[in-house]
Amino acid sequence: MSGPKLTLPPFAALRAFHAAATHERFRDAAASLGLTESAISHQIRRLEQVLRTPLMDRSGRRPALTDAGRRYLAEIEPALRRIHAATEALMPASGRSTVRLTLPPSLAATWLIPRLGHFEQEHPEIDLQLLPTTRVIDLQRDQVDLAIRHGLGAWPDVDAAFLLDETAMPVCAPGYLDPVPQTPSQQVLAQVRLIVNATIPNEWEEWARAHGLQPPAPQDLIALDAMEQALQVAESGHGLAMGRRPVVDTWLERGRLIAPFGEAGPTGAAYYLCRPAGVAPTAAGRRLERWLTAAAGEWHDNAGAAATRP
Repeated sequence: MSGPKLTLPPFAALRAFHAAATHERFRDAAASLGLTESAISHQIRRLEQVLRTPLMDRSGRRPALTDAGRRYLAEIEPALRRIHAATEALMPASGRSTVRLTLPPSLAATWLIPRLGHFEQEHPEIDLQLLPTTRVIDLQRDQVDLAIRHGLGAWPDVDAAFLLDETAMPVCAPGYLDPVPQTPSQQVLAQVRLIVNATIPNEWEEWARAHGLQPPAPQDLIALDAMEQALQVAESGHGLAMGRRPVVDTWLERGRLIAPFGEAGPTGAAYYLCRPAGVAPTAAGRRLERWLTAAAGEWHDNAGAAATRP
């Protein structure tokens, strides 16, 4: 006797919607699935056609979940997790361990990924799954082993340990300031165009006050959604951006940007290595923790040697 016919949406569209709903940007969702942003958008529209209701509001700067989208996500996410767990339980053991790590995309691209070759050489038995996102993920709910988070070190339901310090200084393309001033001044601030990272909108005001200067006027600024974008625009010679170490190190080391006013100063924030509170880490998770801590210690040891002046 056959059971009732199941009404199921296309699974590819379901995965695309889940990825977009759990990342802040389609770019991050696309990277997590190995797809293009247009493919993510196409699959979500396909799902909306099947459901005959909009799941994402595209009227703002970034797509956001509609009320129906939030309700749908809450219902399908536990089911997707159960499918994932059931699939892994049936797959034959490979002798390898998987560790899932979430971290900001900027830190992943500029600090972690260039070092991954060393990790793979030291730990060939571990499959490391990276989840780059600016969203603060619920580690226990989303079954994520570790996170590197940027902030002050206090988040609910996680155990956090200091990993990387963050320092900042203005940066620009070589030749943008000619001649290069030895110290920042009100006159210099009035002559340059400032590039603002919209996720840290007060960074220029804080820097100016720390150097005894008046905060810059808000007009004629270039505001961008991410630190990498701000650095790219500065590299193109369009203004002065706030460079934050360790993310900006690659630009400085390759001479794509210079720090005209010299060494960086502390921002008050840092990167912390986090794990779900009350959940014992796996053996593979502990090995990744030790490797990340050692890599961060090596970076701190070498941080003072990086050239920050033209």
